[in-house]
Amino acid sequence: MRTGALLWLAPMALASAIPALEESSPALSFDKRQDVSLNVLGGKILQADIYAGLAAINQQIYQATQKSDQWKKCNPATIMVRREWATFSTSEKTNYITAVRCLAELPAKTPKSDCPGCKNRYDDFVATHIRQTFAIHNTGNFLAWHRYFTYAYEQTLRNECGYKGYQPYYNWPRWADDPMKSPVLDGSATSMSGNGVAGCVNQTFYGIPTNDAPVIKIPKGTGGGCVNSGPFQDWSVNLGPVFTDSLCTPANPISDFTDPNMGLGSNPRCLKRDISAWTTSQWSNDAMVVKLLNSPDIKTFWYDMQGGDPAFANNFMGVHTAGHFTVGADPGSDFFTSPGDPYFFFHHGQIDRVWWTWQNMNPSVRINAIYGTTVIADPTAPASKLSDSMTLGYAFPGNITIGDAMSTMGGPFCYTYI
Repeated sequence: MRTGALLWLAPMALASAIPALEESSPALSFDKRQDVSLNVLGGKILQADIYAGLAAINQQIYQATQKSDQWKKCNPATIMVRREWATFSTSEKTNYITAVRCLAELPAKTPKSDCPGCKNRYDDFVATHIRQTFAIHNTGNFLAWHRYFTYAYEQTLRNECGYKGYQPYYNWPRWADDPMKSPVLDGSATSMSGNGVAGCVNQTFYGIPTNDAPVIKIPKGTGGGCVNSGPFQDWSVNLGPVFTDSLCTPANPISDFTDPNMGLGSNPRCLKRDISAWTTSQWSNDAMVVKLLNSPDIKTFWYDMQGGDPAFANNFMGVHTAGHFTVGADPGSDFFTSPGDPYFFFHHGQIDRVWWTWQNMNPSVRINAIYGTTVIADPTAPASKLSDSMTLGYAFPGNITIGDAMSTMGGPFCYTYI
C-alpha cells in the first residue's frame, strides 16, 4: 500500500515542484513514454524497476529545488532518456547496430606508437580501457569513470556514425533465468548476437578471480567458441587479451607488463562467448539488485557491486562481475579487454542505471558519495577525491573531474533512465 501511495502521489509532487516550461521537449518526455507490454519485457515486473521509477522522480525534484544552475541546462524539456533494449523498435535497434558497426569501419585516432594493434575507431575505446585498467577498477572513480566512458561511446555513435538514439541498457534481472532468451543475446538480427559455438573443449570452468586461484568456479557452458549468429558474428576483436580466463585465446604479442603498450599489440580474432545462466540466475536476479539498492552507504554499495569484502567470499560474485561473465569467454572474461565485445556497453549502461537509482533514492546525501582509492584494490593508495581528473585518451576529447560525473544531470551530462 505504501509503494502504491507513493507512486500515486509522486506525479503531483513532481508537478508542483518543477517550474513550468514553455517549449515542448525534443527528447522523450516523461508524460509521453511509450507503452510497453509485459510480453516484450519477459512478462516480469521487477522490484528494482519500481525503485528506479521513484529515483527518477526524486532526481527531478532534487534538481529543480536544489540545483537551479544545472536545472536551467538540464530539465524535462532537454533531458535525454536511456531505455531498455527490449523497448526499442526494430528500426531503433537497426540504427544502433549500424552505428556500432560503423565505428569498426572508421580509422583509429590512437597513433600506432600508443596502440600498435588499433585498427579502427572502436579500438580507441578498447585501448583506453586497457591502458587505464589499474586506475579505474576497484577504485574510487570506478563508477564515475565508466559513466563517462559509456557516455563518450554513446556520443561518438551519435556524432560520428549517425545514431539517433541513446545508449540502451541490458536489464539483467529480467532475463536472469535464461539470458539467451533476451532480445540482447538471442542471436536474432536485432540482437547483439548470441552464444558462441561449442569450443575450447579442454576448459571445464572459468575461475573467479583467476583460473589458477579460483574462489568461484563458473562451469563451462555450451559455447566458448566463435559467435555464429546475429549482426556481430563476423566481429573482430583486435586487442588483448591481458588477463583472460579463456584457455583458447591466443596471447597478445605485447604481453610484458612493464611495456606501456601491454595488451595493445595486433591480435585479430573472432568474438567468443559462453553465455552462462548459471551465473545470471544466482547473482543477476531481482533480489540481488534490490539488495544492492538497499545498501545504506556508498562503501557497502561499492563492495557489494564488485563482489563483497573480502572479494568473492561466501560464494558471492556481485552484479558487476556477474554481468561480464554473463557472456564470458573472449574478451568478456578479461576485465582489461572486455569492451571488445559490444555487449559491454549494455552491461555498463545497467551498472550506471543501478548506481543512478541508488544515488537518487536519497540525492542530497548520495549524489557526491564516494569511496575507494586511486589504485586497483590497494587500500594504502591515496583516497579518490571529487576533484580528481578523468581522461579517455584518444577515445573522446576533454577531461572532467569525478565530481563532474556524479550526477547524470550535471557536468557534461543531461540524461535519465526509465
